[in-house]
Amino acid sequence: MAVPTGKVSKARRDKRRSNVWKLSVPGVVKCSNCGALRMPHRVCPECGMYNGRVVVAAEEEK
Repeated sequence: MAVPTGKVSKARRDKRRSNVWKLSVPGVVKCSNCGALRMPHRVCPECGMYNGRVVVAAEEEK
């Protein structure tokens, strides 16, 4: 059976239990054209605009 080789200090224990290693939520911005939330520096999935021009043709609603 494994036995700890020495006492783990409170600082070391708490550092391991902290949340500093977890991923943060990615930043989202509003589209200037339609107002939908999108990732920065990417084409808007709703309207297909990027940097003030249409890059991807949006699908028409039926």
